[in-house]
Amino acid sequence: MPRGKILIVDDEEDLTSAMVERLRLRGFQAEATASGLDALKRLSETDFAALVLDIKMPGIDGLQLMAETKRQYPDLPVILITGHGSATDAERSMIRGASDYLMKPVDIGTLIETIDKALGSRETGNHG
Repeated sequence: MPRGKILIVDDEEDLTSAMVERLRLRGFQAEATASGLDALKRLSETDFAALVLDIKMPGIDGLQLMAETKRQYPDLPVILITGHGSATDAERSMIRGASDYLMKPVDIGTLIETIDKALGSRETGNHG
């Protein structure tokens, strides 16, 4: 049984291809893009269950993309990932609407738990 369609947005293509493969093995429909602009296009075309965003990307960064996503799709869970974060960044991200915040390298088990938690919150209407 499919567990939901996940869009991963990160400019590190080796990382995203590995994440997509591992999520698919665990029953998710996952796809990836390296561009914030492409992510916005895909969001307008497909109903995703959750978004996993890298914060540091060229062009539209993850925080800008999250802000635009939350404006257009307020109930879409957004999970931020970064290799350059801090507790302050995590706190700011959560205040701005992120469902969660993970540090790279992302453990796939932790990512799946985080996605499941975000999807459960979305289904029950609990945001936060």
